[in-house]
Amino acid sequence: MINQYLTFTLRGVLYAVPVSHVQEVLVYSEPEQLPCTVPCIEGLISSRDQGISVMNLCKRFELPPSPVTKNTRIIVMEISVASANHVAVFGAVADSVEEVLDLDTDALEAPPKFGNTISVDFIVGIGKKDDRFVTVLNVDTVFTMNSPAEQ
Repeated sequence: MINQYLTFTLRGVLYAVPVSHVQEVLVYSEPEQLPCTVPCIEGLISSRDQGISVMNLCKRFELPPSPVTKNTRIIVMEISVASANHVAVFGAVADSVEEVLDLDTDALEAPPKFGNTISVDFIVGIGKKDDRFVTVLNVDTVFTMNSPAEQ
């Protein structure tokens, strides 16, 4: 089955999230820090009169930090929270946003069992775009605050 994914980069690697989860893409603005948040939450921004928690995906994936540049974006996504039975809105910091891509979900390869820079629990599968690999993320797992081992 062909689905559409928004692609973006982190540390030179191409990632993708389902377009169905994406609400909007914003130019990066410094989030307002909040006390007592987990380290990967940078703080809050306001969009459409709504406070949105912003997650630094480099910190979430335990990657080296990326500098903020003119290409840095915040991808605002809606995530179903099964335990709370509602939809939550999160922002995710990306080094750059690339394009909307059609991928055949039946052709996605399973993530490698070892050698990944991020937990396989965060990955739905690996696709290809031309000569580049695309890591398709499991947004429901990425945006829960449990460690991958606790999922």
